[in-house]
Amino acid sequence: MENQNDQKNKYIVASYKLYDIRNGEKNLIEETPEGRPFQFISGMGLTLEKFEKELLEVVEGGSYEIEMTASEAYGERKEEYVISLDKSIFEIEGKFDDEHIKPGAVVPLMGANGERMNGTCVEVKDDKVIMDMNHPLAGIPLHFEGTVETNREATNEEIQEMVKAMSGQGGGCSCGEGDDCGCDGGCGDGCNC
Repeated sequence: MENQNDQKNKYIVASYKLYDIRNGEKNLIEETPEGRPFQFISGMGLTLEKFEKELLEVVEGGSYEIEMTASEAYGERKEEYVISLDKSIFEIEGKFDDEHIKPGAVVPLMGANGERMNGTCVEVKDDKVIMDMNHPLAGIPLHFEGTVETNREATNEEIQEMVKAMSGQGGGCSCGEGDDCGCDGGCGDGCNC
């Protein structure tokens, strides 16, 4: 039987450095900016499951190191997620958007059912655009290290604000900078900018 406290939503604030650890090397991919730590509420699906589980155990002021296999992180890379789309999808007022649709660009897309997703442009052909719909870190084992600044029970207000932000009703950014946080996606998957 689970302890009732294990089911509570925790408000976690943590700094981190994220490393790609392929081939026995440790290469920095991303880190939280100075003064702008990553913030999330546990139990809401805002971050990687293993990352969240490990951080729940770290006391305020404590350091952590977490290693994840690719499957524990963003999954294995799947070739069937590399797709060919009609170039006309990327037209604005009848003209192909060559300013934003070019190899290496991360492009926001919408699925048939209205779900939002990002893809990386691989190649632009005469009539097709090749998009990689894998997460950019798919297939990569990861290593996180950092410090937990806050680890406490989330208030009802914080939970409500997070639900509003997740539903697109505004209410802030998990980077801690309000509605216009300007984090440009650099604060991890929990950024709701």
